[in-house]
Amino acid sequence: MARRKTDRTDLEARLGHRFGSPDLLERALTHVSAAAGDPNRSNQRLEFLGDRVLGLAVAEMLHATFPSATEGELSHRLSELVRREACAALAERWGLGPYLHLGSGENRSGGRRNVAILADAAEAVLGAVYLDGGFPVARALVERSMAEAVRAPRQPAQDPKTALQEWAQGRGLPTPRYVLLDRSGPDHAPRFAIRAEVTGQDPASGTGRSKREAERDAARAMLLREGVWTEAAAPALTPEHAHAG
Repeated sequence: MARRKTDRTDLEARLGHRFGSPDLLERALTHVSAAAGDPNRSNQRLEFLGDRVLGLAVAEMLHATFPSATEGELSHRLSELVRREACAALAERWGLGPYLHLGSGENRSGGRRNVAILADAAEAVLGAVYLDGGFPVARALVERSMAEAVRAPRQPAQDPKTALQEWAQGRGLPTPRYVLLDRSGPDHAPRFAIRAEVTGQDPASGTGRSKREAERDAARAMLLREGVWTEAAAPALTPEHAHAG
């Protein structure tokens, strides 16, 4: 037990927060596989909370760091910074892996290095910090941990469908849908028309020699219209020799 207390103290030092309620940290580190079927013993509820805390803290940082950025650019940056891989990187930076409580199966299968488990644990720890110390403390932890990533130049997704999905996710919207409007031309040289749909937004249309090419054209049209991309900076579409599918 003394060893566990020492480990927790070391972890608190890395987080920059000493817990008034240590059980919160223990729960944040407990994967559902080690919770004996009791959801109140696992980190799932804290992960839900921490996800929202992280989103708000990063949104505040982006808003302050990029005062001239459009909403579309801010949303894109946000989705990049709070995605699963970014949260897993936070967990690694905080050194959470060795402290996770995992079921025997997850432990044997390398759960301490599993991206999804690490990402959930990072969000759960942030949720625990929020409950224990309040939002200013949680925000300070995010700022210390992510200041460099927030300021880093953004590499825009080159594929329009990927970029549109990231933009939609950053706004809390469902995955974009693509609807076939028309197929014309002979079998050896077909032409497709596709409509891209995002909940709450006007649709955008595109054409191409394959369904995928037309979907990319439609996604690009929506990104340009919403100001996520500009004509000057948007990657050019690479033509595809295609098949109808």
